Amino acid sequence: MTDPKTETSAHNPAAALSDIQTRIAAAAREAGRDPDSVHLIAVTKTFAANDILPVLAAGHRLFGENRVQEAKAKWPALRLRYPDLALHLIGPLQSNKTREAVELFDAIHTVDRPKIAKAIAEEQARLGKRLALFIQVNTGEEPQKAGIAPKDTAAFLAHCRDLGLDIAGLMCIPPVEEEPAVHFAFLAKLARDLGLSGLSMGMSGDFEAAAQFGATHIRVGSAIFGHR
Repeated sequence: MTDPKTETSAHNPAAALSDIQTRIAAAAREAGRDPDSVHLIAVTKTFAANDILPVLAAGHRLFGENRVQEAKAKWPALRLRYPDLALHLIGPLQSNKTREAVELFDAIHTVDRPKIAKAIAEEQARLGKRLALFIQVNTGEEPQKAGIAPKDTAAFLAHCRDLGLDIAGLMCIPPVEEEPAVHFAFLAKLARDLGLSGLSMGMSGDFEAAAQFGATHIRVGSAIFGHR
């Protein structure tokens, strides 16, 4: 017989999703924004298909994965059941995985160097497919972290456009020990200066601040699905 206490304390992804959507909408309204302008990416890194199904059943259709191989193992079967879902790559992309990434994903948030930009352009041409792309900016200029340096972003954007890529916006992951709002404000200004409308920023611990500073795409995993 199931212990009622265990059932009550079990994490409920669908309920968590609803709570986060409500909080994002409230934060957007507080900033004078239309809540519908903020898209929640449910990040399914390390979670199995069975963990994802309750969120799909609740009507959510936008998901993010960090690794190409992991996405390849679980999302094709889920797409057969839910053909209207959208899948975004939010983790680093290795050049030897570019072909699979362009085949699998609808958007890539981590375009961060000329080699990857060129590889994406070639695979899009080969497949006749166009993805929404975000340039990852290393706003903290951390040497161990991926991303274009802020001062090089304009030149890299021009390079991507020369390759025929559709750059939807900018993405950042703030340094863990710094106030994320400072980085969100910085990325928002940089995007405005470059004429870009997309802002991929905010995660489980800071998504409300991201919504207030203009995020169009917020990446939330553990707050929806539970601890990994």
